[in-house]
Formats: sequence, structure tokens, C-alpha cells
Amino acid sequence: MGWTLMIHGGAGAMTRGALAAADETAGRDGLRAALDAGAAILGAQGSALDAVEAAVRVLEDDPAFNAGRGSVFTWDGAIECDAAIMDGCDRDAGAVAGVSATRNPVSLARAVMTESAHVLLSAAGADAFSIEHGQAQATQDWFAIPERRRQLDEIKARPEGAFDSGMKYGTVGAVAVDDAGHVAAATSTGGLTAKRWGRIGDSPLIGAGTYADDRAAAISCTGSGEHFIRLAFAHEFAARLRLTGDDPDAVAAAMIAELGDLGGKGGFIAVTPDGRAIHAFNTPGLYRGVVAHDRNADVAIFGEE
Repeated sequence: MGWTLMIHGGAGAMTRGALAAADETAGRDGLRAALDAGAAILGAQGSALDAVEAAVRVLEDDPAFNAGRGSVFTWDGAIECDAAIMDGCDRDAGAVAGVSATRNPVSLARAVMTESAHVLLSAAGADAFSIEHGQAQATQDWFAIPERRRQLDEIKARPEGAFDSGMKYGTVGAVAVDDAGHVAAATSTGGLTAKRWGRIGDSPLIGAGTYADDRAAAISCTGSGEHFIRLAFAHEFAARLRLTGDDPDAVAAAMIAELGDLGGKGGFIAVTPDGRAIHAFNTPGLYRGVVAHDRNADVAIFGEE
């Protein structure tokens, strides 16, 4: 059947004029490196699940994105990461929220899926599970980069607008279908700059920001998480494909319109079992890249085609 891999590095207020040339180059290079990591697995007839984990791990290690190293700061100056992964073959899934010491949260999410009876672990419990199951650890200093601190200071200087729903700094995700026709999805994020009170967005919530079902598609979302949660966006997209048989691009456009009607901003990527890559967004741009078995890698940033 062939395979397809699609990744994203966030949607929001990033535009060509708002980023320095070096930052734009770093974003493109990071996306290409993630595509290379996932494509190497799929090209060797590996699984979609392995490919999305590998691609997201690369982005988590890249400070250009808001996931793993480079995650944004909470209001109190901490870094708390969320991640999820899902296998469309059997709809098995794992997720973590509010973890503070695991180098690659997406791999911890996969360990929750394969090594526990649970789907979602959070905060101190997830950190303890991480240590018990041999996940690579990292200090808060390793995660932190100066630009994220500057963004926190900027938001705290204007507390009337402290909820950072209008700006995104690189939540990451990957979706893939492998040679066997199985789909998988993974999403990882540091959340919103200046988030408070243990806020959790859509990324680690199965059916909201992350979903995979071999009967329909694999989906990874990015944007104002509260709205994606309210729409159960990822599951809704998959359900509409499965139950209506409508064209995927038409379903994508309708769902993004509903997101906007609720006041939400963001976008998503998806891939179907037959290898079709889909994306839609209502923000100024969406970092994304796609590679398939029969063509070269293509990286698009800021909504370029």
C-alpha cells in the first residue's frame, strides 16, 4: 500500500515577518529532521506507531518547538509537559500530563500505553512512573531556554491578557500510515505560556487533540486546547469520516469552521489508511511537513503550499 508521514510544529501567530531568519531556518530544519527520522522507519517497513514516536522525539529535543526541550514556562516559572500517542490498529493509547523531568514525554506516554493498565497519568505520579520504567530523565534547566523565559515575562507584564490562547510556540505532532495500512498519531506540548492551576489542554486527551483509528484516520491537533476539548475534535473528525463517508477535505473544512464558530484558533493534521494527508487551520500559519513513499519530503511553514 505504501506509507505516508505528516508532522506539525504548531499553529498560531507565527508569520514570516514575526520570526527572525535564523528562527525560520531552525523550524524548517527541525521539521526535516523529524520527517527523516519517521521516514527511515516507514521506509524499512516499520510501524506507524514507531514512526510517529521517533518523529516527535526529534521535535521534543529541538528547542525551536514548544515540546520537551524548549517547552514554555508556567506562570510560576516551571516547565510541565503533556504528550499522547495512539495506535489505530487496536485503539490502544497512552498519555501523560504535567510531567516535569522526562526528556521525551512522548516515549513516556507510550510506556503508559504498553507498561500499565492505564491511559493517562499526570504530574508527580507520571514522574514516578517514568523513573520506575527507565525513561531518560532531564533537569528543568535542560528544558529551559531564554526565549521561553522572555515570552513568560512578556505575558506577565500584561496580566489582563495573560491567557496565551492567541499565540502558539510550536506544539508538535505526527500522524502516519504504514505499509500494512495501520495508522498512528502522537502529540507533545509544553502547553500555554503562563498557564496556571495545573491547566491541561487537548494534546494529552485522547479524542480531543490526539486520536487514531484504522477505520478512519490518525489526527494530531494544535491550537487553543479548550476549544478542541469542547469539540472532542480529533475523535469527531474520525467519526465523521467513518460514519458519513464524506470527502476528508470537506470534513476538515467543516470542523475548522465549527472551531472558529466557538471562538477557537488552531489547526490539525491527519492521514487516512489509504495514505491521504490532510491539514486545515484558521490561524495565520501552520508549521507542517509531509513525506510519502513515492515522493520527496516536503516542508511547508506559515501555510505555504
